[in-house]
Amino acid sequence: MLDIRHIVKQYSNHRALDDVSLRVPKGSIFGLLGPNGAGKTSLIRIINQITAPDSGEIYFDGELLQPKHIERIGYLPEERGLYKKMKIGEQMLYLAQLKGLSKSDAAQRIRNWFEKLHIESWWDKKVEDLSKGMQQKVQFVATVVHEPDLIILDEPFSGFDPVNAQVIQEEILELNKKGATIIYSTHRMESVEELCDYIALINKSKKVLDGPVQEIKRSYKNQLYIIEFKEQDNGVPTFAKTALFDIVEQKKTIDNHEITIRVQQDNSLNDILLYLIPQVEIHQVREVIPSMHDIFIDQVTDASTSKFIHHA
Repeated sequence: MLDIRHIVKQYSNHRALDDVSLRVPKGSIFGLLGPNGAGKTSLIRIINQITAPDSGEIYFDGELLQPKHIERIGYLPEERGLYKKMKIGEQMLYLAQLKGLSKSDAAQRIRNWFEKLHIESWWDKKVEDLSKGMQQKVQFVATVVHEPDLIILDEPFSGFDPVNAQVIQEEILELNKKGATIIYSTHRMESVEELCDYIALINKSKKVLDGPVQEIKRSYKNQLYIIEFKEQDNGVPTFAKTALFDIVEQKKTIDNHEITIRVQQDNSLNDILLYLIPQVEIHQVREVIPSMHDIFIDQVTDASTSKFIHHA
């Protein structure tokens, strides 16, 4: 859906984007990640043609990005932009017509969305009369009512309680099932794991990582395993030093003991189990797979401090 090639954006003496290239597959949910000030919002503004790059190109669905493509994009900015004194129904009609819908078509679609989100009674209310979370629901409808091919959501869950966040998440997944490509910019790594097929991580104006979420997680596996075994009368066993593995962490659980080990090169988990079984009664073995949170922290801080130990 998007082919972003060598984008550079300079603001005075600050380079916001430095030779950023990435591809957003059609029909995917694509996580755009990075710490504050990394360049995510600058890239989103360029895609929306709010600003232009100093150099580089963006192709939208195979064509060089042009003003006509705006009608095929829905954008929910992090800084919300509703008119506080205007009635909600009138405002939704106005915004939908800006995206190319007729007034009658817009009215029908808006009413359908209001029924779906149980906000039918809000039509004649003013935005200033709504809570932040309620305003967020309205702005979400404004973003998707014209059924865009590309939906860009910048921190879409901020301001929502857990129940409404779940409602909106389900609607995002439903829109994706119907064919929409979604770019999801966030700091919430747990929702990235739930929603995203692909991610790109931008740090200090540069792309530092991108690809399918599961492939990235597999590439960061570090031969770590947690082995839980039965508590013994004589306390925690002391394992003889072995070339099979290193013990990274050892602790007592409520009923058992567990160790986190790093398997040494050329050894297998079967080798480890053959070594341990004569010594302890093993209850559980699980591989430590890094979370997106672990990977994010590793990439934006000193990598040497990250062990990818995750007990979620």
